[in-house]
Amino acid sequence: MSFIGAFVNVRGVVQGVGFRYWCQRKAIGLGLYGYVGNRLDGTVEVSFEGDRSLVEAFIAELKIGPTYSQVTDLKIDFFDEPKGYKNFKIEILDK
Repeated sequence: MSFIGAFVNVRGVVQGVGFRYWCQRKAIGLGLYGYVGNRLDGTVEVSFEGDRSLVEAFIAELKIGPTYSQVTDLKIDFFDEPKGYKNFKIEILDK
């Protein structure tokens, strides 16, 4: 297994369209660990880790998004050190 992690900020019509729940289902289906949450600026933040090929597959899915979303941009930062996520959950961000 070739480990990698990614921190992704997703821009576009990505709030109020089921994006977080879609992300959670996709990530769990791929066996990835991390979180997804809405930001106050209208973006969605996703941080996840796992096998490189699965991380890349998830990023490809994020570029498309669920049916009612319109993804316009992804800002991606990769990381090599595991964050130690135990599952993939929906987080409340910007409290």
